[in-house]
Amino acid sequence: MPHREVGSNPAVVSSRLLTRFQFVADHRRRFGVKRLCTILGIARSSFCYWRKTAPARAARHAPDARLAGRIQVVHAESDGSYGVRRITAELHEDRERVNDKRIAPVTRGIGLAGLRRKHRTTVADPASAKATDLIGRDFTASLPNTKYVGDITYLPVAGVKSLNGGCPTS
Repeated sequence: MPHREVGSNPAVVSSRLLTRFQFVADHRRRFGVKRLCTILGIARSSFCYWRKTAPARAARHAPDARLAGRIQVVHAESDGSYGVRRITAELHEDRERVNDKRIAPVTRGIGLAGLRRKHRTTVADPASAKATDLIGRDFTASLPNTKYVGDITYLPVAGVKSLNGGCPTS
């Protein structure tokens, strides 16, 4: 059993092991498997198991590789704006049976992400007159129902240019 550092992430440890196994596979003819495994601190039987199961691993990853190709095509057609949910919807339109829980790790694995919306409720117009401060920035009230404050510039009004200087709403 390979040595595992205390508190280390299992995915990172697995990645290190795969790298060690690959190193042994690449250099086994020159230095020998036994010697490399001893130096790298891995069991020879683990390396042999890793080599024996390589075709099965490749067969498991083949469908994900095909899916990754489809995801890249859909992502490129959307100019890089589609995320996991929209990509899933596009693939459903093409009669492909997948869900977003399968799309998400494949998308992350190939380094794709959709655009995130930037939400801004108020855009100040520098030319507009500022409202006067009638309560002097003192929001405490000595009695209930004596001071009311709020900002309603973000509320849309049909057919009217919005109060925050944005586009009219429909």
